[in-house]
Amino acid sequence: MRKFALAVMMSAPLLMSSPALAESLVGRYVAYIGQDDLYNSNGVRLTEPWQVLRQDRANYHRFGVSQPGDEWDGFFGSIDNRAIMERMVMNGRIDPGAARNLVNGGAMVVVRIYGTGSTGNRVEVDVVR
Repeated sequence: MRKFALAVMMSAPLLMSSPALAESLVGRYVAYIGQDDLYNSNGVRLTEPWQVLRQDRANYHRFGVSQPGDEWDGFFGSIDNRAIMERMVMNGRIDPGAARNLVNGGAMVVVRIYGTGSTGNRVEVDVVR
């Protein structure tokens, strides 16, 4: 019995790191951040990277505004998923250069969405060079 208990205890970390329980890539897209992405629907200049990313996706999916290089994504087509963009950026990683370039515009970025199933938890954002 003690051998069985020891075997279970030793295998617990393996079970917890199982790919089924780990985050996976939910989606990915490339976007060019143009002037239209720097202002919200009321014409207010956006100052945070997550705001610009959210506006870019709203422009693409809701308003039909895109720039050459913008790609479709299945995740941020949902208004609910766009609403959690700030949390996803805070939980993820954004390259400092990408953050600067996002707010200034004129950047081509790659956004990777990670989560479990179809639920996104975080994004990673890099500038395409």
